[in-house]
Amino acid sequence: MLLIDKYAYFNGLKDVHPLEKMIFALSLLLFSLSVRDMAVSLITFTVMSALIIFAARIPLSYYLKLLLLPGFFILSGTITILFSFTSKPTPISNIWQSWEVGNWQIFISDDSIGTAINLTTVVFGSISCLYFLTLTTPITVILSVLRKLKVPSLLIDLIELTYRFIFIFLDTAVAIHLSQASRLGYGSIRQGIRSLGLLISSLFLGVFQRSGQLTMAMNARGYQENLSYIDDTYTYSSRNWLIAIIILGSLIFIYGYI
Repeated sequence: MLLIDKYAYFNGLKDVHPLEKMIFALSLLLFSLSVRDMAVSLITFTVMSALIIFAARIPLSYYLKLLLLPGFFILSGTITILFSFTSKPTPISNIWQSWEVGNWQIFISDDSIGTAINLTTVVFGSISCLYFLTLTTPITVILSVLRKLKVPSLLIDLIELTYRFIFIFLDTAVAIHLSQASRLGYGSIRQGIRSLGLLISSLFLGVFQRSGQLTMAMNARGYQENLSYIDDTYTYSSRNWLIAIIILGSLIFIYGYI
């Protein structure tokens, strides 16, 4: 079991109705993406992070590690936004910093800084909403809510099987890598490249084999194009709905006021 999946089953908000968490997280996500305002995104990120750390009791160190994953992609995207190039000196307004490299002029403008900061805040605000839902609600519970919302069963089954194969993929990769490392398969760069190629080829063969075994097991248990699960019992909380409405209403008020 992945650690992120473990926290989804064991957290401080595991007994909260999943529909409440889904509507709350998706409402803030859609509002943050629609307005793309820096203040709204910062407030969204702060509120969601506080709920993840203090309400759901997810360790701060683990949450920061999760934020590092999209941080690398955001860094590469903001670099391309910050720096602009021109082949010859041209008068440009609002230049914050400029360098001349041969016949090229590299510069950072105030507009590009504002765009990069706004993009970063919007992305982190949106990611915090998704992390809140992922870290507090198991995937099986989310799919159960989607079934009750009449989402096509074929789509739900594909999501469930894809999620299942993530674990199969990781387990097979770890087993093959451990076997190769025990035989000094990564003793040198050349051996490492060769072992990596063998790992990738063996990994796909192993996953296809496991997928065939899973199909046989499902057919043996009477699979009829619909995966059935025992749903857990949850109760709605008027207090949670009130908190969600207050937070979303406060964001709308702040955006309109600003």
